[in-house]
Amino acid sequence: MVNKIEKLDEWEVRDLEDDSMIRIEVEACSELGNKNKPGIRIKYIIGGGMSYCIYEPWTAEKLHYEAKKAGGTLVRKDKSWEKHEDTWLRNSLVIDGERLKARVEVKVRSSDEPVVKEYDLPFNF
Repeated sequence: MVNKIEKLDEWEVRDLEDDSMIRIEVEACSELGNKNKPGIRIKYIIGGGMSYCIYEPWTAEKLHYEAKKAGGTLVRKDKSWEKHEDTWLRNSLVIDGERLKARVEVKVRSSDEPVVKEYDLPFNF
């Protein structure tokens, strides 16, 4: 079976402090992770490099469990990044009743507030 990739969103955040750009691409994939299940892949393009944050059932189930155990509805994913106290990327799993969402937060030095977007995940528990 071929992995079908559909672009869901693409956006950029520019930091006027150093004129840098962070580009985010969000894709729905038909096969992700060790079990080849549908999920969402988030690409971060910073400078000349690229990194990914992947939400697929197997890893999200562990994050969901950790949130329930802590009594919360949001779990910070380990692929978050912080360069300065006021410059960061944060990836989170948001639990909204039975629905699960991937949250992306991007904060740059020249902006007072982060840009926050959420994407429905194609699975639940």
